[in-house]
Amino acid sequence: MKSLSLALLLQIAGLLHLGLICAGALMPQAVHLREHLSPLPAFIRRLFWVYYVFIGLCLAGFGSLTVAFAPALASGAAPARAICVFLTLFWTLRLVAATFIFDVRPYLANPWLRLGYHATNAAFIYLPIVYALAAWKGGTP
Repeated sequence: MKSLSLALLLQIAGLLHLGLICAGALMPQAVHLREHLSPLPAFIRRLFWVYYVFIGLCLAGFGSLTVAFAPALASGAAPARAICVFLTLFWTLRLVAATFIFDVRPYLANPWLRLGYHATNAAFIYLPIVYALAAWKGGTP
């Protein structure tokens, strides 16, 4: 695969990370998260929100680095392949969690929430495929 087209696929992947941050920012309201967390001890609530923010920061970092360094990630160099393998595993595990662990059906109360759910799942499918492709085919003409 040409490095230029692979770099474009990676830039799209980077932008998808930023889209997932937007979806994540809407999630607490969509699932009434504060209401569900309110009976928990303050420490556990804070711990959850800290984890939530750190995940958002990781997504911002993954997305920003992918957009900024897409040609380098498409180059096939050993560090690029290592990063792409890591992100392939990360997003594959996230797809498994979305498919087999989280049951969001009770919260898909309107067409917009269902559309958002399907859009995030499309991103969870696209991301590991593109990173795996970059790890496997990076640098090949």
